Amino acid sequence: MKALLHLFRPAYVRRFREIARQEGLRPALRKAVHRVSLALRGKSAAEALSLGGVRHGTRYQLSGFWSEMARSDAFHVMETPSLQRRTRRIAVIGDLNLPQCRKYRVEQLQELWQTGGVELDYSHYEDTPRAIASLQSATHLLFYRLRASDLASMYLYEARRLRLPVVYDIDDPLFSVSAYETYGNMTAVDGGLKQHFMQEAPGYLDVMNACDAVSLSTPGLVEHARLYTRRPIFLRRNFADRESLKAGAAARRGRADKGAAAKAPFTVAFASGSQGHEVDFRIMREDMITFLQGDPDRRLLILGHFPKDSLPEELSGQIRYEPFTTYQSYLQKLAAADCAVMPLADDIFNRCKSGVRVIDAASVGLACVVGRVGDMATMVQHEETGLVVGAQDSWLAALEELAGDPGRTARMGDSARRNLEIRWSARLEEPVTEKGFAQWVLE
Repeated sequence: MKALLHLFRPAYVRRFREIARQEGLRPALRKAVHRVSLALRGKSAAEALSLGGVRHGTRYQLSGFWSEMARSDAFHVMETPSLQRRTRRIAVIGDLNLPQCRKYRVEQLQELWQTGGVELDYSHYEDTPRAIASLQSATHLLFYRLRASDLASMYLYEARRLRLPVVYDIDDPLFSVSAYETYGNMTAVDGGLKQHFMQEAPGYLDVMNACDAVSLSTPGLVEHARLYTRRPIFLRRNFADRESLKAGAAARRGRADKGAAAKAPFTVAFASGSQGHEVDFRIMREDMITFLQGDPDRRLLILGHFPKDSLPEELSGQIRYEPFTTYQSYLQKLAAADCAVMPLADDIFNRCKSGVRVIDAASVGLACVVGRVGDMATMVQHEETGLVVGAQDSWLAALEELAGDPGRTARMGDSARRNLEIRWSARLEEPVTEKGFAQWVLE
């Protein structure tokens, strides 16, 4: 009885009226009877997916549910949910295995879209019960970093049944054979890994082109993706969420007062989030060696993956290596430096790179030295929040400038933190979110 009374909620009554107006009274009654039959069996609309529906071990786990809906003449949704509802709700289904990608492209979305009054749920693509349930209450679907698979096909088919607009989001050119073939970092990893990525590229492109629109993280990635898809493309850059800003502020407070020390070493940080970034470091390797040799009180802090034999052994006393652990621990270690360097070798893959390392450094109040490859220079105001090194410029000169005036360098770091809060926090507007993307969801 309680389940039946639940069906007379205002939302269900409005839905009945909408179906009756759009499709006629008979289809509306037929769907209402179907829902009542589910309620009498103690099943909600989402739980109905398990009524001979979600069958593990079959190619498409929703095949049973689809058959039941078709037999009940309740298979097709006749109008896009976003046209029926005043509120918007995005279901995100993605590959959430990489912590940094999960943070910047999925978890943060809840805060971003809340600024526009949009609700959001996310699930790992292999968590089929959660993913399927989220689709039932969604007005839009966002696929993140998915390649072709039976699960991706099933989710897309269900989204089409529900008439949900679908956007594909990705932050690396995983769809691009040309990007991987010329990616310098691949020379530092096992050759089989590069071959694996190249073989998987068409699978990513298949899913991308099966969606209605594409959301990408940098202008470089947008430019490259246009070679592969004719779908509308929106730019949605990475940004600093409240949690990141809070963690960065805590790391800043915990930093030792270097000004109180008689002669504190000037420390440069280099963060390497994955294997192969020693290839990027090579473009400034000789300049860094010269910089360290110029003063025994200069230090290099390397965070993450980095082969220790890449730098001269005689400088080992000036170099500290720290592994990545938690995000908070990483920020605390980063905060101990005076500035951060972010070199990128010039290739197709790196031209698509975002400014997440700038976000990390700015959150703890560090000035950054960046090149013009990728999108990092967009986030650095030259001579105000850091330094931008052009192709003909010297990384050594930039480091000497910052080390020569630590007080000014610290003020740059403070400005970087303020710039992050003002321009690069959650917002459905430039420079974080292209106007068209917000309109695509909200209108």
